[in-house]
Amino acid sequence: MFAFRLTLAGTALLAMTAAAPAEAPAQKIARALSAGPPSITAHATVADMDDKGKMTVLRKGTNGWTCIPGHPGVVGDDAMCADAATMQWGADWAAHKAKPTNTKPGIAYMLAGGTDWSATDPFATKGTPIKEPPHWMVMWPVPKDSGLPTTPKDTGTWIMYAGTPYAHLMINGKP
Repeated sequence: MFAFRLTLAGTALLAMTAAAPAEAPAQKIARALSAGPPSITAHATVADMDDKGKMTVLRKGTNGWTCIPGHPGVVGDDAMCADAATMQWGADWAAHKAKPTNTKPGIAYMLAGGTDWSATDPFATKGTPIKEPPHWMVMWPVPKDSGLPTTPKDTGTWIMYAGTPYAHLMINGKP
């Protein structure tokens, strides 16, 4: 789903890193900024994450948003821009906490699209990858009985990880 998958995709990332030439910071920054709207990315921090979840700031920002370039070809490790509440949600997910601890809804953008191993299991690390069109997300519990679809769609809105504490709203399209 997004860059926090690095902790689970470490083996694939290390294998790709050994085979791929190092990317220049400018390439990573450009990819990270492709994930969000210009009104967010213009003043966002850009940070790269390694396979252990350690962040390295590539560009300091001033608006409280963080954009991450992800690693091309690694399922669930796609470019994303996230606010502080979403970063907390992702840190909780990466730590396998029982539920996210953010105290307000988070917003994340993946306007370059994304991939994930599952639309139902937040901790899946294998399977047939799903492809997600450009979208943005509301990182806040969404009840499964909300009446919204719970399966991936190419248009409209649906609930990812429905029925789990990590359920969140997927809104396909660019705002």
